[in-house]
Amino acid sequence: MEPFSPTEQQQLAPFFTNLTDPIFGLMLPQEVAGALFSRYSRSAKTLRRIFLDEFLGHFDPALNALANSAASPAEQTAGLKKAREFYDRVLIGYGDDSVAQLGGAHVACEQISNVAAKFLEDARIGIAPLEKSTRYVRFDTKGEDGDFLFYKEPRLMASRHRDTYLSTMRLLFETYAAQIEPMIEFVRRSLPIESVEWKHPQTGDPLTYQETADDEQLRKWAETAYRSTVRAQACDILRSYLPAATLTNVGIFGVGQAFEHLLNKLYSQELSEGQQIATGIQRALEPLIPSFVKRARRSEYLAETFAAVRRASVQCLGQAPVAASQPVTLIDYDEAAEEKIVAAILYPHAHQPLEQLRELVRTFTTEQRQQLLDEYLQRRRHRRDKPGRALEQVSYTFDIIANLGLYRDLQRHRILTQERQDFTTRHGYDTPLEIEEAGFLPDFTRCMDQAATLYEQLVREFPQEAQYVVPFAYRIRWYMKMNLREAVHIGELRTMPQGHPDYRFIAQEMWRLIGAAHPTLAHCARFLDWNTYRLGRLQAEMRSEYKRSSVKDHE
Repeated sequence: MEPFSPTEQQQLAPFFTNLTDPIFGLMLPQEVAGALFSRYSRSAKTLRRIFLDEFLGHFDPALNALANSAASPAEQTAGLKKAREFYDRVLIGYGDDSVAQLGGAHVACEQISNVAAKFLEDARIGIAPLEKSTRYVRFDTKGEDGDFLFYKEPRLMASRHRDTYLSTMRLLFETYAAQIEPMIEFVRRSLPIESVEWKHPQTGDPLTYQETADDEQLRKWAETAYRSTVRAQACDILRSYLPAATLTNVGIFGVGQAFEHLLNKLYSQELSEGQQIATGIQRALEPLIPSFVKRARRSEYLAETFAAVRRASVQCLGQAPVAASQPVTLIDYDEAAEEKIVAAILYPHAHQPLEQLRELVRTFTTEQRQQLLDEYLQRRRHRRDKPGRALEQVSYTFDIIANLGLYRDLQRHRILTQERQDFTTRHGYDTPLEIEEAGFLPDFTRCMDQAATLYEQLVREFPQEAQYVVPFAYRIRWYMKMNLREAVHIGELRTMPQGHPDYRFIAQEMWRLIGAAHPTLAHCARFLDWNTYRLGRLQAEMRSEYKRSSVKDHE
């Protein structure tokens, strides 16, 4: 772990549960912890280093006063003891789990693999994770041991595959590192700053680069935004090399009940990394919310059920072939969707039961139904004006096959049902067009082939651990079941110009299928963007740079 000087240790001690472990808790005001996690996702630094370099001393003096409360140590200890005794009586004695929703904590999980990060982010309710970005952070650095940042899975390291595992992981990272600067230069050449279509960060008016050059401040914003966008574009392309073993950082805020469920699942994992992370998280939470997580432990029900269903699935499926499919397939949807939504729109303003309202809606004319839908939806000014709950009455199930890098982005959505299959190399991989255009295709193919060969060597002996070797370029399969309200949210958010082209395509395909099934309801997503962009992130970066400059000027 990163060493801290004696002075730094003294500064950090009041605000973190430990200074040596990669998993630790935060003893900070909620607002400060949230801001710290936000900065954390876009930095290569550790969270405690960011706190020292960028936060400590820059907030209200009350932050530093946390370490020197007016209450005496005895008073603080007594008060804390009484509070925990209360929670113990209610939570443990009476089993009122809802009490565990009243307290929460921030935990940082550092140097964990992307495989483990997905387990943490599977939690949907009561857990809010934020992960280190592959867009804003380069992965060509090495750790204190002189090696690239990938997880050395204990069972694989103790097996006959150790040397092949290490050489394949290093090949992927070495290729990424060798190509990052040339790729940045390639992106810059393929779309020079002079050719970019600009918009003024304040007014949104179209600009040429020459017009920005006439204004020194505007030119500065444009050039800074362009550099950031080009670098992000290069990182987006080259993340295809990164294996699922790549080490990342995940910041988590959660309520006590959600942490207990998460720990139970992690302790019940077949992968040793999940069990180790569970131990680390529980240790980090004990000084913060000990009453909420003291019941967390391995669940024999979860562990035995997973193992039994896995065995039965192998017997039932045998050697069934892998079927080809479209990237997005709409598996099922509600034929009576429009009727159900219109009835739900009427429900809060009526006195009839829902079933009777649906019968009434069947007698409405097309114009009457359309009028109600328009009144319900047309006043939305932007995507943050969320459509109402009537859209939750109908659902869609999509089966998706897309690259692992893309899955990392779409998995983050919470208010829906998702289930994935194991990470594998058996569905093939996506080759970014820029890889080929930049002349890197032979290297890329060699890396993907070597990873696939290693995967096949591992999967029969280590079916779970084999997932670590799968590069982000390889396709995986998962399904997403969501109601129409969530589909609107995903469609409008994930088709924004600054989004990654891969997930923009998936979101657009989902809405093409919704539109084909329910043409009338396709208009619910008023702010879905169907365009394609080069350097789509640019305008967002320019607005961000403008805001940063404005804050500095104000200070």
